[in-house]
Amino acid sequence: MPKLILVPTPIGNLEDITLRALRILKEADIIFAEDTRVTNKLLQHFEIKKKVLAYHAHNEHRFLEKTVSLIEQNTTSILVSDAGTPGISDPGFLLVRACIQAGIEVECLPGPTAFVPALVASGFPSDKFIFEGFLPHKKGRQTRIQALSEETRTIILYESPHRISKTLLQMCEWLNPEREACVVREISKKFETYHRGTLRELATYFTEHEAKGEIVLLLKGYAE
Repeated sequence: MPKLILVPTPIGNLEDITLRALRILKEADIIFAEDTRVTNKLLQHFEIKKKVLAYHAHNEHRFLEKTVSLIEQNTTSILVSDAGTPGISDPGFLLVRACIQAGIEVECLPGPTAFVPALVASGFPSDKFIFEGFLPHKKGRQTRIQALSEETRTIILYESPHRISKTLLQMCEWLNPEREACVVREISKKFETYHRGTLRELATYFTEHEAKGEIVLLLKGYAE
């Protein structure tokens, strides 16, 4: 019976990959990747030789039916993203849903996800939280941010380095600028850093200092 397995890959340190993930990558018939170049580098590092096909945001609708057909023709197919767990703020949801509808077994391995270590190390309550992923770039952006104004749970967002200062400035404008926040950079990498403070303080810092690397932005939940 065909199976699709979602395999998380390291978000920084290659030692974060699990023994189970390595075994399954070695046993797979075919691997679908967000970026074949990134995945091939990972496979080469662990001396794994496999056929890797592209499945990303630019082709997921167009090649969905073809991809499902290829999965049905094989015993074990793998889906990976460039880093982290497939389906979290990257392509993958449509393929998982299509496989389930086609009666294909779907399994997801536990593994690296940027927002979990960022949340735990932020110092904000982690018993209840909301993951927003990436904010809209233009349409609906202000509405989405303002909707978070009275969210009592810890809020987690992903942001790009070239937009983080703009996002923090907008949050100062549309939310309480004294709200506590935490900007986490480069999780699991050499220059992993945590910047903690109010939205106003962080907006000032990142306006004056260029941000680099992957970013997780956390806001403390609203309190009366």
